[in-house]
Amino acid sequence: MDGLIATSMFGQQEMAQRLGLNVTDLTCFGYVLEAGENLVTAGDLAARAHVTTGAVTGILNRLERAGYVTRRPDPADRRRVRIAPVPDAVARVTALYGPYYARLNAQFDDYSPEEVAVLHDWFTRTRELMSDHLDGIRRGTAC
Repeated sequence: MDGLIATSMFGQQEMAQRLGLNVTDLTCFGYVLEAGENLVTAGDLAARAHVTTGAVTGILNRLERAGYVTRRPDPADRRRVRIAPVPDAVARVTALYGPYYARLNAQFDDYSPEEVAVLHDWFTRTRELMSDHLDGIRRGTAC
């Protein structure tokens, strides 16, 4: 598990570098992509990335300057903005990550639907466990 985490961390650094971003900005761009048509707000992004609203403003400024995102007015609340990915940036990220995800999906073909369901459950629960633990560390209540 530690080897997978370390390889993933170094891989994210390499991918970010190749895209001209830092890891935090790339991660936030990933959250923007994950949201799909339901565009995130700056506040949503700050909460998801566990950064202040001031820090997320800097992240969004860098992503916007680099051509990764645009800010759009929120039709329901004019005080907020929604964050939209730039299609050319999506294409650049997809070109870099696409071959890996294709191989990963092919690897999942080696497993039965029941085994994939167990893997999905494990990764989902482990992500939640890690998130809860990190929240505890931030609050000073982790054991």
